[in-house]
Amino acid sequence: MNFPFYIAKRYLVSKKSHNVINIISWISVLGITIGTAALIIVLSAFNGLQTLVEELYASFDPDIKITLVEGKTFESARFPADEIQALPGVKYYNEAIEEVALIKYDDKQTVTAIKGVKPVFFQMTGMDSLLIEGQFDVSKAESNYLLLGWGIADKLAFYISGDAAYQFSVIVPKRGTKKGLAPDSEFNRKMAYAEGIFSVNPDFDTKYVVSSLEFVQGLLKHEGQLSSVELGLSEDADWDEVKAQLQAIVGDRFKVQTRYELNELIFKTNKTEKWITFLILSFILVIASFNIIGSLTMLIIDKKEDVWTLRTMGASQKMIRKLFFTEGMLINFLGAIIGMSLGALICWMQLQFSLLKLEGGVVEAYPVELQLIDFVYVGIIVTIIGLLASWYPVRVLTKKHL
Repeated sequence: MNFPFYIAKRYLVSKKSHNVINIISWISVLGITIGTAALIIVLSAFNGLQTLVEELYASFDPDIKITLVEGKTFESARFPADEIQALPGVKYYNEAIEEVALIKYDDKQTVTAIKGVKPVFFQMTGMDSLLIEGQFDVSKAESNYLLLGWGIADKLAFYISGDAAYQFSVIVPKRGTKKGLAPDSEFNRKMAYAEGIFSVNPDFDTKYVVSSLEFVQGLLKHEGQLSSVELGLSEDADWDEVKAQLQAIVGDRFKVQTRYELNELIFKTNKTEKWITFLILSFILVIASFNIIGSLTMLIIDKKEDVWTLRTMGASQKMIRKLFFTEGMLINFLGAIIGMSLGALICWMQLQFSLLKLEGGVVEAYPVELQLIDFVYVGIIVTIIGLLASWYPVRVLTKKHL
């Protein structure tokens, strides 16, 4: 066994001449343990939130969306649909059209974005499984169906009960018409029936109403026109590679965006918050490491006689420094191992038993997700802090007191 490591291990577990040194040593271990556990728990919580956000947006937004750089609609007949569907990695192909519309129900009305989609949209996103009221069968639904976001339904004081038919008026301005004396002549109006109410997240629930592509195209008098093409990719697809291939096919007239680019601000904010919190907790860990400096300082003073004995036995100054440095690193690593284990245990308990619940949230319990890379990052930062906290007293105080 390495001699400095053996002596350092004895110093860590054996009783010192002053009991306060033992207390400070274990307080140092406790400080590193709490700081490390906090890092693991907080990073895992941010991982869980990020995964939850991705899943929520995947329930409505496609993996890749193709839209015009300039203009609102384009002809579906002139779009290279067959070439795109033949690309490796493209699993779902949905054509969509979207416009702002006025929705009326009884004596209430609200402005919303109505999105017309093909039935494959529900296979691609799984949004039909997020209905909180009503029942919807894509294969049996008529073209003039409506699925309302929960926020829209709330504004209209609308809810579904039983098998009754709920008729809505959907109104949009006519394109290219001049204002006349008859207001009704300036608008397109069609009747539709609400089939269900969905809840994804507030961004979508308060904005969107979903219907069939044929209904919205007819409402807008845009037969054969699309505002976007939405793609769902297979699990093993390389998103960047598929995006580059799509851009080469559609040309500069269109822009190709992944779901992360469509919601760039949200995803970047989540990552930024995670690493800012990581830095803040790392500074707290630095403060906790001052206990290591105090513990080593008192240990060096307390073990002067032992050091003199070791020197007479032939131990060099370098070996003496290595001994106390190893002592500091043992305190650091012991706290880090216990802290990582404790953090992982708490996260596992949250996953298994839902210790922290979210009343009225989109999920029943606070989401957490353990990732190996977080343990690597925490291990690196704890090691660096331990190296600095152990190096200073060993380098400076051994010169002063020994």
